[in-house]
Order: sequence, then structure tokens, then C-alpha cells
Amino acid sequence: MKTAIVGINWGDEGKGRMVDLLSQDQDIVVRYQGGNNAGHTVVNEKGKFIFNLLPSGILRDDIVNIMGNGMVIDIEHLCSELDSLQEKGIIVTEKNLKISDKAVICMPYHVLLDQYEEERLKDKKYGSTKRGIAPVYADKYRKKGIRMGELFFEDSLKERVQDVVKYENLLIEKGYGKEKIDWQEMYDWLLKYGERLKPYIADIGVFLTEAIRDNQDIMFEAQLGALRDIDYGIYPYTTSSSTIAAYAPIGSGIPGEKMDRTVGVVKAYSSCVGEGPFTAEMEGEEADKLREAGEEYGAATGRPRRVGAFDVVATRYGCLVQGADEIALTKLDVLSYMENIPVCTAYKIDGEKINDFPVGPKLDRAEPVIEYMFGWKEDITKCRKLEDLPSSARAYISYIQRALETKITYVSVGPGRDEYIKID
Repeated sequence: MKTAIVGINWGDEGKGRMVDLLSQDQDIVVRYQGGNNAGHTVVNEKGKFIFNLLPSGILRDDIVNIMGNGMVIDIEHLCSELDSLQEKGIIVTEKNLKISDKAVICMPYHVLLDQYEEERLKDKKYGSTKRGIAPVYADKYRKKGIRMGELFFEDSLKERVQDVVKYENLLIEKGYGKEKIDWQEMYDWLLKYGERLKPYIADIGVFLTEAIRDNQDIMFEAQLGALRDIDYGIYPYTTSSSTIAAYAPIGSGIPGEKMDRTVGVVKAYSSCVGEGPFTAEMEGEEADKLREAGEEYGAATGRPRRVGAFDVVATRYGCLVQGADEIALTKLDVLSYMENIPVCTAYKIDGEKINDFPVGPKLDRAEPVIEYMFGWKEDITKCRKLEDLPSSARAYISYIQRALETKITYVSVGPGRDEYIKID
């Protein structure tokens, strides 16, 4: 069975929590795109963990975790994540972590270029995490990227670094007017952190092909959500990779395969970190209360997330582009303080009510159509069956399921591994 766990909205939906939960039945967990520009938070009996690069199945000793060729990997940051796990007594070996030899390395100059561009854009910035993601993906497609497999060939690697740094300095010096970077420093950086990671590097395509022949169960973990996808998201306020389930086989090393099951993860309300249109956004005290109740701060950057009402229009669109077979609804417990719960049921653009998600300038002009549902005003964190929930909470779940035309199979009522309801 090949299962994708994907975000339906703007990211931060709780994918790490669902991967941690559902990976108990898996043999392999694969991250197939993105870099350390987002964080997946996992809370279980071992503690609280935030993973920027490592797959969220890394806390299970009997699972192989893979970082696919679609990822861009800051190797210094990855070593830091491994160190953090080791400090908590969790040792990661080459038996339970494998890194694609085709994954591209996010270099220090990519981080600098990201920062320089955000500085140049000023008030027109895209809201980048400034971790080098757009520049490294640009280099990948300009064929200027350095891949993990090149770490094994130091002589040719040195020549590649010299050539690429010469190219990067054209933009750094002559474009941004900054001090040029030194190729030797970049080469030494690669050797320092690359040496530690060499045991994990492998031909992932061969490994996964054999696993499929052996009928092993594989879970594919996405980063961010459908609305941040480079093609189908709120361009240009997107990430620089494909966040959708259809890309999972390509970004993992088995491009000829197809998903058997796609679980879309959706929050019981909306949240968004970064810039760009966010139609259902709340403002002022109403937003502050929801942000604090949901602890809505970016796992990668700590930035306060923008929050809003559950957005039916955006979420239905996310389910469509992700090809979601089922939904995991997270953070329902966060809404327990509300007397009445707002829902964005449609958009209005230039006075016309619409139900389909628009793109480009039309989305910038969209206004939310807000309706309210009864709240439940009681603690639901101890509920473990659907019938344990207050009637108004069940009504809220039923409404979302009907609006999305997609079955809800999981509802989280707390951050812990066992704080959820399975709906058959």
C-alpha cells in the first residue's frame, strides 16, 4: 500500500502529527519535497519534536525513513537535527535513515541569496523563511545544483564548487552589490557536514522498487499544503516545489508508481504563515484569541501565523488538487472556547458570490461570506469516539464533510499521539 499524507490548505495543518500516528502500520516513510523551510511537530511519549528535514516517522525504530530526490537539503541543518535527537537519547542509523543521492544540497550562498532578495523586495516581499529554498530550487533547474551523491567524489566536487561559485558571485557581487563568496569555504563546508552524512546516502529508486516488489507499506509525507504548491497554489506566494500527492512518486525515486490512498490533512479552522491572499483571515482581538488557543506560531521560524475561519472554498479546492480520498481533521479542540464558530462558506468578488477557488488578481479581490455554527464550550480532549463529542461538535464535523464531499476518517482532539477519534 502506498499512502500519501498531504496538506490541503496553506501548510501547518498537522501532517507530522498524522504521519507519526499512522506510521505505526508502515514499513517506510518518505519525505519527497521541500527543505527546512517548514516544520512538522510531533508530540508522543518520547517528548515534543519539531522536524524541518527529517521525516516524521523517524521516532519509530522499526521504520525506514527516506529523504527523497525532490528535497533540497541543508546538510548543516540536518546534522543539527540529528544532534538534537541524540541529545534526547534517539540514535539515528543508516538502517532507519536513507538520503537520495539525487537530492540537491542547499548551500550557504542560497541562504544569502534568499535574504538579499527579500531585502530588495522590501514591502513587496513574498514572505520567505530566508532559508534558501527558492534559490536552491532555481539552481536545480538551472543545472547549477550540487547533489548529495557528489560528496563521494571530492576531486570532481571541488571543480563543480569552483564553477558554481563563480556563477553565483555574478549575482551576489554585480546584482546585489554584496561581498563575493569564497569557493574554498563552500567546499570545506561540504566536506565537514557531508562526511557525517555519507553513510546515509543511497540510490533510493532501487531501494523503493525492491520494497514495492516485497509488498511493503510506504507512506509519503508532504511539506506545506496545496495552496503553497508551485503550480496550483497562490502563486507567487508559494513554495518552490510541488506539494501535491501526484508528485510523491517523482520526488521519491519511483516516478512510475501511483498512490493507493491519499489522506488530506485539514485544520478545523484556517491558519497561514507568510504573505499572500488569505480570504478568511481574522483580525484584531478575535484573531489573537484563536492564535493563542491554537498556539499558532511557525514551527520553522516562530513567526505568528495568520488565522481565520474554516475556508470551505479553499479547502474544497485543496481536496481536488490533492486527489484526497479521505480527510484528517485536526485541532478541533482548539475551537472549544468559541460560543459561535465562523465558517467561510463562499467568496464574493466584485459583488458576485462564487464557490470555486479563484487565482491571481481575482483572489486578491475576494471577500469572505461568513456564516456561524453553534460552538460546544466544553473540553473534548478526553473524547475517543464520535459519540463522545457534544452534538454541536458532531454537527460541525458533518457540515465540513458534506461541504468538502470527502469523508472525514480522523479527528484530532489534542496534540498527543492518542488524542484522536477514528471514524469508520
